[in-house]
Amino acid sequence: MSPDNAATVALVTLVALLAGTPAFAAAATATTATISADGTSEGLANDSAPVRVASIYPNPVPEGDAGEFVVLEAASPTALGNYSITDGEDVIELPNHTVDGRVALATAPNLTRNRTDARILRLNRGLALANGGDRVTLLREGDPVETVAYADAPEGEVATPSSDGVTWRPVGATSFPVVNASNRGVEAFVLPDDRSVPVETLASADERILLAGYTLTSERVREELLAANRRGVTVQVLVDGSPVGGLTRRSAETLDALVASGVNVTTLSGDPGRYEFHHAKYAVVDDRALVTTENWKAAGTGGRSSRGWGAVVESDRIVSALAATFRADTRGLDAQPWRRFRSGEEFDPAETPPANGSFPKRVNPERFSPERVELLRAPDNAEGRLLTLLRNADDSIRIEQVSIGSRNQPFLRAAIDAARRGVEVKILLSGAWYAREENRELIDWLDELATREDVPLEARIADPNGRFKKIHAKGVIVDGEQVLLGSMNWNNHSARENREVALLLEGEGVGEYFGEVFRADWRGGDWRLPVSVLVAVVLGALGALVVARRFEFEG
Repeated sequence: MSPDNAATVALVTLVALLAGTPAFAAAATATTATISADGTSEGLANDSAPVRVASIYPNPVPEGDAGEFVVLEAASPTALGNYSITDGEDVIELPNHTVDGRVALATAPNLTRNRTDARILRLNRGLALANGGDRVTLLREGDPVETVAYADAPEGEVATPSSDGVTWRPVGATSFPVVNASNRGVEAFVLPDDRSVPVETLASADERILLAGYTLTSERVREELLAANRRGVTVQVLVDGSPVGGLTRRSAETLDALVASGVNVTTLSGDPGRYEFHHAKYAVVDDRALVTTENWKAAGTGGRSSRGWGAVVESDRIVSALAATFRADTRGLDAQPWRRFRSGEEFDPAETPPANGSFPKRVNPERFSPERVELLRAPDNAEGRLLTLLRNADDSIRIEQVSIGSRNQPFLRAAIDAARRGVEVKILLSGAWYAREENRELIDWLDELATREDVPLEARIADPNGRFKKIHAKGVIVDGEQVLLGSMNWNNHSARENREVALLLEGEGVGEYFGEVFRADWRGGDWRLPVSVLVAVVLGALGALVVARRFEFEG
């Protein structure tokens, strides 16, 4: 018998043995759970109930399974005095507390605090949840409200039930919704044209800086963080502990300097890991949120190499949500203080020198008041929101990316489908050495598809023409007025495994701003000034010529 079938038989046997108990018999009339052929479990959530089971953590990392918990979610303030939970053997009466939102039922709150963002409600005793499979039933006055079943609980992962079944995610992984705000101030900028915005935003901090990134090596950013710390600003930094190729000596020296001055630095590289990479690039500065496509290094926010997009948003809702993201990510089991992470580590000294390119400033930052601003986070909600954006396009889609994961990548397929229904699609990809060959192959395939199907789809590799070195932006413009920018690349790994952060800005002004940048990058060597600017230049030149002729005549 295969292990999968054995697990199925074992769980079915467990269900049969429990069937005679009163609690289990009552539960049979609640939401049902079935065992699929591959041994996984499916729980049907009762979304209409005032209180429901939001998640279960049956197999904690510590030995002895210490730290199990069950999270309930109340749709409105609800007293739990008439509720209980059972695994078919023990029935645990819940304390008579009024709850609103999410609450974690736990017997060991000290082991639960950094595993969930829910309020913790201590129980005198809890369920003994089996790692190999079990059922949890929520009861109200003895009647079943909801039953959730699972099989073969992975260590350190949380089960979340829904109508589609149970989904396992690492403990501490978030499930944030899309957050939106209306008519809020936004400062848009592009790199390398204006590298002042990221640094000046940090320099303006009075109370707090929460800086999150993939890597941090920029000397200018480091100095601004140190200066902020000296003037009493609370400074915290969060970076990935295991970027591709490993942390370099330059990274280690930067983080060492920050920690030595009292800055709180956290790395994500522990076990169990919630994300493959912490790839987000953002900062919360007082009551503003800065989100960019670029890393905190000379090539990125230093303006020394990459084409990047960014925005600074003034919105309490967006700022609060981004700060909550930072707090959640710094409190997981995989989060380690830099000093602890660094102990015994060796860092590669053989690294290329920082980028030091110099590029013209042709696009200045501008301020807008978009009709709508949305904060997206991966893996929580960004993939679904971007697919919806692409599927709802009516007129045009402009895509500026480093590369695209594959021909079957969902974002690309949605863009192709849009072209098939008449939406004009243009895709601009990077010509960097590490992506050029695969980008050329994809472009050839897209060109053949566009010709064969006669659809309005074009793709090309960017020709920077001295305005930047390579594309590192991850930007999309839909219908000329919806702009998505952030850290999420167009591949499934980025959307589903990494921590990514992006902004969706909706408004004609901000759409025109980034649209002009895209048009210039698309033309590449054929750089053209906007008509208004060109007219001003011509008139200025004519005026100068008249003055010059006048001087010549009078002389």
